[in-house]
Amino acid sequence: MAGHRIYTTSFASVYPLYVAKAERKGRTRAEVDQIILWLTGYGPEAFEDQLARKTDFTTFFAEAPALNPARAEIKGLVCGVRVEEVAEPLMREIRYLDKLIDELAKGKAMEKILRG
Repeated sequence: MAGHRIYTTSFASVYPLYVAKAERKGRTRAEVDQIILWLTGYGPEAFEDQLARKTDFTTFFAEAPALNPARAEIKGLVCGVRVEEVAEPLMREIRYLDKLIDELAKGKAMEKILRG
């Protein structure tokens, strides 16, 4: 599959960056995990298994048990690109996650982040 290099990047190598971004703004790893589990449908054990296996982003999202249907409500800019306008499905999923982590770091309430 040809595509962006992020597709073949290990999710486990990027995950600490998500956590660090959140923690710099006073949020927690547990909140980052809650967002990832909400978005992908992984349980805590299956998520930890994905990290231990160092799966790439392609595999991480392909094996997600139940992508949350409410993720379609995620709108806005990430790196100057509107997430709702990203045509490539895998890149859109990655941008959804980026947007949720950005919202967490900006202090948005978890209920709003999880579109509750």
